[in-house]
Amino acid sequence: MAELKKVRNIKPGFHKGLWFGLINAGLETATGGRTPWTLRNHADYSQTRKIAEHESPKRDFITEKTLPPRDRLASVFYASTAHEEDQPVHLKVADTNVCITTCVTEYQNPCTRFCPAGVYEIAEDDTGKRLQINAANCVHCKTCDIKDPYQIITWVTPEGGAGPNYQNL
Repeated sequence: MAELKKVRNIKPGFHKGLWFGLINAGLETATGGRTPWTLRNHADYSQTRKIAEHESPKRDFITEKTLPPRDRLASVFYASTAHEEDQPVHLKVADTNVCITTCVTEYQNPCTRFCPAGVYEIAEDDTGKRLQINAANCVHCKTCDIKDPYQIITWVTPEGGAGPNYQNL
């Protein structure tokens, strides 16, 4: 707790602008976090902006010298993720209807992008679009529980202690 108190104002300072954030970060670092104020921070899901608020994306050029990023399933393989086949799904979505109606128009389904393991997919079949959860790929980062703008995804601890087996940590 003491370590976190020293840095509690650094990130919220940058929400007020670059120069204010730099000056505030320097002051907080120099005083060891003993400033008499605490800047307010907001929940991560409330900081997600809607698609209508964004400008058109800039083109991203990849030169031949840079390596292409790994695909998500390769990253899951390197995490040595293993789950029991018959265990219950540890990712609960309160209302999957929101994912294929409201979320796609307002945010363009951010869960399909912020999950590092590609657990959430919008699948299309004969019945239409639906949310497909690939829980066996989950690397237990809890990003979905933290970043979901509607707060309808709940991550619970899986049974049996299964999950990623991070080596050399």
